[in-house]
Amino acid sequence: MKNGGGRTSRIRRRKLFRSSESRGVNESYKPEFIELKKWLKDRKFEDTNLIPACFPGTGRGLMSKTALREGQTVISLPASCLLTTDTVIRSYLGAYIAKWQPPPSPLLALCTFLVSEKHAGDRSSWKPYLEVLPKAYTCPVCLEPEVVDLLPSPLKAKAWEQRSHVWEFFSSSRGFFSSLQPLFSEAVESIFSYCALRWAWCTVNTRAVYMKRPPRLCLSPEPDTCALAPYLDLLNHSPDVQVKAAFNEETRCYEIRTAARCGRHKEVFICYGPHDNHRLLLEYGFVSIRNPHACVYVSKDMLVKYLLSTDKQMNKKISILEDHDFIENLTFGWDGPSWRLLTALKLLCLEAEELFLA
Repeated sequence: MKNGGGRTSRIRRRKLFRSSESRGVNESYKPEFIELKKWLKDRKFEDTNLIPACFPGTGRGLMSKTALREGQTVISLPASCLLTTDTVIRSYLGAYIAKWQPPPSPLLALCTFLVSEKHAGDRSSWKPYLEVLPKAYTCPVCLEPEVVDLLPSPLKAKAWEQRSHVWEFFSSSRGFFSSLQPLFSEAVESIFSYCALRWAWCTVNTRAVYMKRPPRLCLSPEPDTCALAPYLDLLNHSPDVQVKAAFNEETRCYEIRTAARCGRHKEVFICYGPHDNHRLLLEYGFVSIRNPHACVYVSKDMLVKYLLSTDKQMNKKISILEDHDFIENLTFGWDGPSWRLLTALKLLCLEAEELFLA
């Protein structure tokens, strides 16, 4: 038998192969991450146990340099590193925001700042962060219309709603953008284009952490809860992990604490929430392969298709469900039909006399 050709050697090679499949490739040496770490250090961010790496399946993320114990703080990002509406109002945009009526929304303030700083290029003090942000996104709002039309019906409808919402967001903001013309030598129409604002909207929508801010008179009364967190936002989503994430008022840092141990040189995850794959694709532009929250959406047409066509009360039953908001978000998951789906089916299967009594 040749050396290395036995059963023990084959087992060893399989283990090494599986290990290499899950192990990330260190990317901390890349210029953009070196500049980002310098920039963060200048803003009082101390070194972390996590380093940028590229992982098979999830792409760019953060890898543990050492084993992490349960309850350990893995990232503590000072408020000086966070991009919030406070950042925007203290900037050159603040005076323009204060004068504009009706007051811009917190989301518009953040998006405007992102587009403006990206346009500034090397002159932007936020350049190291902007350089590591995605150049493009895969949310449905960024997909070609013919691709959106290939999505399942319930998701396709929501995708078109998202596209309409972002277009309306852009259209209704043109007046505010025009008021910023004194800040730029170029025409604002070329800077604050639909594509530019869509990129900024996706950046906030997919990467912001929850951080509630007090209301401001210069902003609309919509909830001000989004903060962009450089470096921290490199953490990828996994539905199987639990972390504690919040802004610590005592330390003035946004902190991430593990709820379970994590091995050395493993990818560190956070959980965006108990979202099904429709929600993940719509809001974040990806799906989770082993998602315990995955489900199939059941449309009204599908319900009607497989029920008795001779039911003369069908239109009335559908009307009752629509009046009580029970015709959407009907799902079938790993545990079977949802409570909403069961309720809808029970009503649709009622006999005429039972429907009258109900």
